[in-house]
Amino acid sequence: MMDEKGRLFGKINIVDLLVILVIIVAAVVLGVKFLGGNNSAINPKTYKVTYTVLVENVEPEVYENIQEHIPSTLMASGELLNGQVTGVTAVEHEQRARLSDTGNALVLPIGDGKLDLTFTIECNVVNVITTEIGTQEVRIGKTHIVKTDKFELANGTILSCVWEEN
Repeated sequence: MMDEKGRLFGKINIVDLLVILVIIVAAVVLGVKFLGGNNSAINPKTYKVTYTVLVENVEPEVYENIQEHIPSTLMASGELLNGQVTGVTAVEHEQRARLSDTGNALVLPIGDGKLDLTFTIECNVVNVITTEIGTQEVRIGKTHIVKTDKFELANGTILSCVWEEN
């Protein structure tokens, strides 16, 4: 089996064979870790997150146009995300009485016809600790931008959030 030069079958050095075996074993281990199984890098375990976002003081025309594009896929940094806006509801915006700039008069609101929109969003996330969708973290009370491939509204507030294992 081994010749006088230490080659196996006269063709390969035993040290070279051991190095090749170590490389093959490492490749198999990495392949199983990253390509196979439910919690691998290619097929990670995901969690479904359903949350609502309130965006206040929106023009009625914006609401009417948004309705034409529901459902709509979420996006961030020019890329589509694994989630979508599944619904939107509107109520008339209520302005509250406030003090004038000088502080010596009460200013009563006048209805201006604007709306408060509540969006329902469903997405899949890998990490329920950070609950990130794109570049935004999803947490109750956090400011949120509702951005899809068809519309974008800033200064929303997350009202509710439900996490479920897929």
